[in-house]
Amino acid sequence: MTIRTALSRVAALAAVAVVLAGTAVSQAQSVRTGASGLPVPRFVSLKSDAVNVRRGPSREQDVVWRYVRSGLPVEITQEFENWRRIRDFEGGEGWVFHSLLSGTRTALVAPWDKSKTPIPIHATADETAAKTAELEPGVQAVVKECDGKWCRLAGKGFAGWIPQPQLWGVYPDETFD
Repeated sequence: MTIRTALSRVAALAAVAVVLAGTAVSQAQSVRTGASGLPVPRFVSLKSDAVNVRRGPSREQDVVWRYVRSGLPVEITQEFENWRRIRDFEGGEGWVFHSLLSGTRTALVAPWDKSKTPIPIHATADETAAKTAELEPGVQAVVKECDGKWCRLAGKGFAGWIPQPQLWGVYPDETFD
C-alpha cells in the first residue's frame, strides 16, 4: 500500500467518524432537558377527568378546550416553569399546569385506524403466542413495559403484549419497565 492510499483511507475513515459524530449529536439534540430536569419530549398521561388546555403558559391565558378523560396519553413537547406544552394523538397542542399530568405511562391502541378492526394482544411478545384479547382501535391502556418492539398492556378486563407500532403513547424503539 502506498502512502497516498493509506492517507486516503485515513481521510475517508475520518470523514465517516465526523458524519457519525454529527448524527449522534443531532439525535442527542432532539431530546433535551426541560425546566423539570426531565427529558423533552416525553409521554405522560392526564391525571384528572377535567384538564383545561390553555393558549399559553399562565392562568391568564384563554382555555382553548378541556380534556374529560383521565389517563389519556399526551406528549410533553415544551416546558416553561410549571407549565407543560402538550400534544394529543390528533395533533392538538396547548399548555397545562404540571400538577394535572401524571408520569403513569398509558397508550391508545391504533387511534388512527378508522376500520374498527380488532387488534390482537398476546400472552407473550410473539405474534404466534396465544391471543389474550382483541382490542378495538382507540382503547386506552396502561403500558407496563416496552422492549423496543413489543409493549405489555393492562386494562379493565385485559392484559397482554402488542407490537409497539400499534400504540400511540410510546416512541418507536423505546424501552422501559
